[in-house]
Formats: sequence, structure tokens, C-alpha cells
Amino acid sequence: MAFKLASSPHLRVKLQTQTVMRRVIMCAVPGIAVQSYFFGFGVLVQILLAVSVALAAEAAVLALRKRAVLPTISDNSAVLTAILLAVAIPPIAPWWLVVIGTLFAIVLVKQLYGGLGQNIFNPAMAAYVMLLISFPVQMTSWSIPSVIAQNPMDLNLTLQAIFGSMSADQLNQYKLGFDGIAMATPLDTVKTDLALGLTMTESLTKPAFADGFGVGWFWVNMAYLLGGLVMLQLKVIRWQISAAILGSLFICSSFGYLLSPDTHVGPLMQLFSGATMIGAFFIATDPVTAATSVRGRLIFGALIGVLVYVIRTFGGYPDAFAFAVLLANLCAPFIDYYVKPRTYGHRTGH
Repeated sequence: MAFKLASSPHLRVKLQTQTVMRRVIMCAVPGIAVQSYFFGFGVLVQILLAVSVALAAEAAVLALRKRAVLPTISDNSAVLTAILLAVAIPPIAPWWLVVIGTLFAIVLVKQLYGGLGQNIFNPAMAAYVMLLISFPVQMTSWSIPSVIAQNPMDLNLTLQAIFGSMSADQLNQYKLGFDGIAMATPLDTVKTDLALGLTMTESLTKPAFADGFGVGWFWVNMAYLLGGLVMLQLKVIRWQISAAILGSLFICSSFGYLLSPDTHVGPLMQLFSGATMIGAFFIATDPVTAATSVRGRLIFGALIGVLVYVIRTFGGYPDAFAFAVLLANLCAPFIDYYVKPRTYGHRTGH
């Protein structure tokens, strides 16, 4: 009798990796569409650039390793990694930023460890953290949502901004909102205001928080939540990690807000700002780098939720999802080892 050995992801349903990745990408389309509506053509340009670099880099590495190129790149894993990294990068960030990040994700984090199923870290999040630490100014210079921007950017201006044919002064003009002030992400804005001695109430009175969550970000998170629910329905992912992340984040932020509402972000804003929903459904659920048992997935997800809250509240990085996922990736083998299911028929003590 012959046994076939294969690397994770291992799925109970009879779906090929190519099909799973394609479904995840399709479920991310609503979030990408809403993100593009609020933040402009730059979102789509960064995705196209990242996907092109990812496919070229993976093909080159596979050729150097004397591996079949087409069957591997057609599994869509490199495309998904590129998309997740691209939507996390500011839409009008310079082109070289996404190129460096994508090369790092595909060549060093994925292929250096042997390819899909062998990497210990989520490639997109490892690349994001590398870029954030190396290029903090470029990685935190988010553009103003188009609905409140003084000068919304069309496709031509977006291409000029990304590929460097626009001067710094011109670029700064397009980063200004209707109040004449360049806006960071909502969580970053709140964190800065709290550090300056303002209360949550005072911070949320700014025009950028007209909807209570940061203009555009609530709807972006709702769109990714919708895509995540579709993935659950299609059984592409399992519910434990996402539910544990959102549940633990909600509980921690509720306690913090009840204890000190003037200095803590409320639970709803924690859930519907930043990368919460895309992180909970599209990133943390990566079967290669997450825990695999049922109890392990619950612990893994809860750990990410707690880490996100702790880093957002007490750390120096407002969003924190990438750091939380990478730290949980390190813990995944440890979690699986100690919560592995008991062998059928085994009795404790015998």
C-alpha cells in the first residue's frame, strides 16, 4: 500500500490548493472594491504591481531550483500573498516599496523555506513588518479618503505619485483633507491624540471621524467581513480562529473601555477600524502558519486578539495585526503539541 505525503494545508473537503486560493481571492474582492472606492486607484495599482512581481519572482526562484514553474505559480498562493501585502500598503506609496516587500515575501519568507507548506511565517505579514520597520514614513503616509479629500486623485495623478514623477510638494497637496490636515489611519490618529493628552471624546470630534470609526474604514471592514462570512459558508476556512480573534479583542477592549473610556478605544472601533476583519478572516486563517487542531485554533485566535489589543493600547504600532500574527505563528507548533487530539481508544493513565 502506498501513502501520499504532502505538506499543509490539509483540507477535509476535496478542494485543490488552486481552488482554495482562488476562492479566497474572490471573497476579498468586495473589500478591495470598497477600499478602492474610498482610497482611490492606488489600491488597484499596488495590487497589479505586487502580483506581477510575485509571479516573476516565484518563477525565477523555481527555475533556479530546477522545479516545475507553471504548476506551482498556477496554485495562486503567490497571487494571494501579493494581494494581501498590497492592500496593507498605503495606496500612493512609491512603487519600490511594494516591489521590495513582495520580493521579501516570496523569495525569503516563502521559497527560502521550501515553498508553500514549509514557511513558518505568514509571508505577507512578514513583509509588511519588514517594510514598516525599515520605511516607517512611507508605510504610515496614508492618503485621505476621496470623499473628504480637497483634491481627489484620478488614475493619471495616482500613477505619477506612485512612480515618482510628481514632486513632493504636489504629493503633499493631494494628501490633505477638507480641513487642510493630512490624516493617518484612524487608530494612528487616536493613538497620537491620546499621547498628546486629548481624550477619546475630543479625538472623535474631528471631521475625519464623522461616522464614528474613521471615514471609509468601517465600510472597508464590513466588506472584508462579508467576504469572510462567504469563505465560512464555502468551508474554505474554519470559524474557530476568526471567532476567537474577534471575541478576545472585543472582551479585552470592552474591559479597557469600561475602566477608562477617556483613554481606551471602544470595542466597536477596535473591530471596525484598521486591519481587523481582513486580518481575522484572510490572514490569521492561513492553514500553513496557524494551529491545526480545533482547540489549537481557538487558542491561536484568542492569542492574536489579545496581542492586537495589547499592542494597539500599550505599544508603538497602532494597528498591530501583523505583529500579532507573526508572534502567534511562532507559537503555533507549541500550541499544536500541547493540545493535540487524544488517540482514539486511548485512556489517560494507561
